[in-house]
Amino acid sequence: MRTHYPTGDFMTADTAASEELEETELKRTITGRLLFFYVLGDVLGSGIYVLVGAVAAAVGGAFWIAFAIGISVATLTGLAYAELVTKYPRAAGASLYVNKAFHSPPLTFLVTIAMLSASFAAAGSLATGFSGYFAELWEGPPALLIGLLFIIGLTIVNFIGITESVVANLVMTVVEIVGLAIVIIVGIIVVAKGDADFGVLTDFSPSDDNGTILAIVSGVALGFFAMTGFENAANIAEECTEPRRTFPKALIGGMVGAGLIYVAVSVASALSLPIPELAKSDAPLLDVVESGVLPLPAGVITIIFALIAMTAITNTTLVAVVTQSRILYGMANEDVVPGVFAKLHSGRKSPWVGLVFSALVVSGLLVAGAVLNETGVGVDLVTRLAAVTVVLLLFVYAMVIVAALRLRGHDESDATYRASTPLLALGIVGNVVLLGYVVYDDPASLIWCGALLALGVVLFVLELTFGHDDRPEGYDRGDPSLKV
Repeated sequence: MRTHYPTGDFMTADTAASEELEETELKRTITGRLLFFYVLGDVLGSGIYVLVGAVAAAVGGAFWIAFAIGISVATLTGLAYAELVTKYPRAAGASLYVNKAFHSPPLTFLVTIAMLSASFAAAGSLATGFSGYFAELWEGPPALLIGLLFIIGLTIVNFIGITESVVANLVMTVVEIVGLAIVIIVGIIVVAKGDADFGVLTDFSPSDDNGTILAIVSGVALGFFAMTGFENAANIAEECTEPRRTFPKALIGGMVGAGLIYVAVSVASALSLPIPELAKSDAPLLDVVESGVLPLPAGVITIIFALIAMTAITNTTLVAVVTQSRILYGMANEDVVPGVFAKLHSGRKSPWVGLVFSALVVSGLLVAGAVLNETGVGVDLVTRLAAVTVVLLLFVYAMVIVAALRLRGHDESDATYRASTPLLALGIVGNVVLLGYVVYDDPASLIWCGALLALGVVLFVLELTFGHDDRPEGYDRGDPSLKV
């Protein structure tokens, strides 16, 4: 029997069913189905709940095209991840792939720290967004306190174990989809009543008078934060039961599923509310649902959607917390950061030191944002940290695609998935174009990027100064294939 994977070559199912995997101290408990929902939930995330208005303002009524292009660019990168995971089903993810392709410790270190920094920034952005939605239900507690408690709570959930974290992700993904389904139903009702103006779906009327092409690029760049997250799945490959067989299907399937939902929600929103009203809204999907189509009191709708949005944010942040500790765990095994980050809890088998450190870093970002705002330096922490995340990830995405192409013909077997070469080349172009635009649009994001990257350098210097050189002969510091 042979199983065909979209946009790639064939893979022998019988061979994959009997995978020979390296032993690991991490638990292999994540099935293909759990992995699919893990990817779907992480890509869906929270961005769609807050970014629809901004993208509509950038593009006009045809803003659904920006979401379609954005998820397409992300999926092209996902193809590279799918190919590389079937070759190297290890927790190190992007750093492992770049090291295998270039054999350059400095470049490997840069990619690894960029991944870790992006995850920190994303968690900080999402925690701030969570505080905002929480205020819709209860305005009493300070936003900073809610954000800090939110991060601590998710750290505890992840400490309990990866299986529990992924199951929680599955439950929250279902809640997210229900919320987005309500928006789609509103659009269907508008169409059924004959009130839909389909001409708006082809209207390009950006608020800043950009041309059509630049408007689309701007819309894709604004919404790209909602497309990220799939890369986190590579960091739990070492905890999947059959990564070579299940990973390509789960990753690409989850991303395509998320893309279809994004486009459907965008179309429903454009048909349900006038674009100017949608563009200026701070809670665009809430306004869509409150447009009078559904026979529910406005107060009830506000509570329901605030809870759904908080669930979406929790889901995405939970995956970020999982990723941070796993990256630190892998880096400690490579002698890049102090070995204490490789410590696992004796009972739960969770990388508890990495979890605590990550929570402190994200909390530091939240405190820094609050201090800057208190001192009169206006910082929108949600959008600034989202931009930081996108800048760092676009760089990593481009490097992973290049690594996939350079590693063609190496470490391949019948169980290896192979992506389409022209599509991977197109993915490189897409990532580079978006990276250039985001930096052009928000150059201050580079300062925050530099600060987070500098933290990684400090950890490296500490390991270099005080760490023990106990690597086996033939292994360099920073080699992600190193097992200790």
